[in-house]
Amino acid sequence: MSPLKKIDWSLYLVADTEFAAGRDLVRLVREAVLGGVTTVQLRAKDLGTRDFLELASRISEQLGKLGVPFLINDRVDISLACGTAGVHLGQDDMPLADARRLLGPDKTIGISVNTLEEAVEAQTLGADYVGLGPIYATTTKDTDLPIVGAEGIRRMHKLIDIPIIAIGGINAGNAADVLRAGAAGVAVVSAILGARDARQAAAELLKRGEKRGQVSTLDKKVKC
Repeated sequence: MSPLKKIDWSLYLVADTEFAAGRDLVRLVREAVLGGVTTVQLRAKDLGTRDFLELASRISEQLGKLGVPFLINDRVDISLACGTAGVHLGQDDMPLADARRLLGPDKTIGISVNTLEEAVEAQTLGADYVGLGPIYATTTKDTDLPIVGAEGIRRMHKLIDIPIIAIGGINAGNAADVLRAGAAGVAVVSAILGARDARQAAAELLKRGEKRGQVSTLDKKVKC
């Protein structure tokens, strides 16, 4: 991995516009980062291109000031327009090879996976990390994919060398278990965006992870 792509994956916020339900997502992201979020992904499946770009630009400006890596879900064009750290792609999105050709070698590309086979293929094709899930049952994303569980993380950790970011039903009560299983970080939506206080929720998640001895503190974040 290029030095430009060294990212602290410990606490990964998926800033989902649909889940935000009209609230000021820029403010929520900022509060979450001040609480300890180390990486942010913007997911905006309900927005048209212009609105997506405008929101991404505003969040990119905030995160640039805070020194936090910013990834875009699905949309390589939005990432290019905003100059973000990279993209996160699903199994049905643009093929990784095409995204890499457009973004270049120093940008970060992550792939959503549910099986060992998908994870191995993602690594072989040059993904920088995989987003594995759902780990537990979740209501923030419609999916009929099977639950992976902590044991699925353990099995995958033995097969691939790139970071595994666990997502799906993760909260302060189970984050440490997920990290102990071998995940490089936890990705959350509702655990932060659904909380009354995004900053406090992020801090609590980070605290639980720190007890496991892997989650780094805010001042250890690496700029992408």
